[in-house]
Amino acid sequence: MEDFPPFITSLPDIDVPFDGVTGHLLQGKNQQVAFLRFADDTDVPEHQHKGQWEHVLAGEVTLNAWGETKTYRTGESFYLEEGEPHSAFVKAGYRAIIFFDQTDRYTTK
Repeated sequence: MEDFPPFITSLPDIDVPFDGVTGHLLQGKNQQVAFLRFADDTDVPEHQHKGQWEHVLAGEVTLNAWGETKTYRTGESFYLEEGEPHSAFVKAGYRAIIFFDQTDRYTTK
């Protein structure tokens, strides 16, 4: 599996509350960008937050949102508006770039 380029891997490590998930955090004045990789299958329980746009770089995620379930694969993207309840099942090998319309979704290690 390809990894992120050095200028991304040199960003601070992100603190994610799931085993087997690593990545890097780009902190902006008003938003955050997370570069994540999943080594293990991961169940993400239902939650909500401010706006999120996610682009799948590798692998697949099955998203439960808007009253439906849809699987997104390499090259696909999805957008969740602020407050949209959602959960997901992420397969091992997943990599994504995730933009959050907030400054405090994640912290660094």
